[in-house]
Amino acid sequence: MSKQDVILCESLEHSLEQAIEKCPHDKLFVLTDEHTTSLCMPALRELSPLKNAVEIVIGAEDTHKTLDTLASVWQALSEKGASRHSLLINVGGGMVTDLGGFAAATFKRGIAYINIPTTLLAMVDASVGGKTGINFNGLKNEIGSFFPASSVLIETEFLRSLDRYNFLSGYAEMLKHGLISTPAHWSELLTFNTEHIDYSELKQLVGRSVQVKEDIVQQDPFEHGIRKALNLGHTVGHAFESLALAENRHVLHGYAVAWGVVCELYLSNVKAGFPTDKMRQTIQFIKENYGTFFIDCKTYDRLYEYMLHDKKNSSGIINFTLLKEVGDVSINQSATKDEIFEMLDFYRECMGS
Repeated sequence: MSKQDVILCESLEHSLEQAIEKCPHDKLFVLTDEHTTSLCMPALRELSPLKNAVEIVIGAEDTHKTLDTLASVWQALSEKGASRHSLLINVGGGMVTDLGGFAAATFKRGIAYINIPTTLLAMVDASVGGKTGINFNGLKNEIGSFFPASSVLIETEFLRSLDRYNFLSGYAEMLKHGLISTPAHWSELLTFNTEHIDYSELKQLVGRSVQVKEDIVQQDPFEHGIRKALNLGHTVGHAFESLALAENRHVLHGYAVAWGVVCELYLSNVKAGFPTDKMRQTIQFIKENYGTFFIDCKTYDRLYEYMLHDKKNSSGIINFTLLKEVGDVSINQSATKDEIFEMLDFYRECMGS
């Protein structure tokens, strides 16, 4: 898999000019959603590199991360004259960068694309690492491919207009990066003031968080080994998301991951010896900032079924990424159905679900 350039921008216009120069093209397209086109595109249209770009707008939110939306992007590209030498720029959150990346991967068997993430979640997670995809058959990211952007341009000034709900969604992935990297990074994330944000400090934290992911992806681009470290909190988190989708209870990805981290730190504690004090500290931060996702014992079997569909599994065995200590990761760890139900009991007890 080719390496993508991830740029923490000082000047978005200058970085964009350089990124576009790397991708000779016959026609330039910009994909946004209904939120981004009204909030971000007025300023971006003024940038000289985007003066002649053709815009494609799709519906916002994860409910539009579907085959129908993907087909509408293919159709728009086709009708507006895109060729295999065209360039697509995805401007938006994780839904746009995931779906836009998959559209680029599949249109004419693959066209070049650039990601400009506008949410914290997209900056530190979705837009970096080359994973693209859509939801399908009620399952998160069920269809997709590894197809990295040529460049990812991270402009943290976009975060000033982000609401707290979406800020915290992205921050959950940063907290995960802290847990799988170093005690120092984990600690600074737990003590960062999420109520009164220092945006210059946040920019530095975002840079460190992206570096954690980049380093891991470089070692294992196709997720055969250590890249599974990035799945901490996701086996349970994706199950929570799928349940929420099925029950029409909208939750953002990062919130589901945060609640998944609570569950998987418990498994880490009982199965891998993760320190109880660090588990409690992390769970307290999550409880204070993310609240809880209500489940009862009647939903355990459904959550278990969703976990069985997780892409990390093999031979019907549910695999987890667990921690022995902050930064000491154990991949491909299994748990029995009884252990998983005990984990869900712990979640309900400590989170007040």
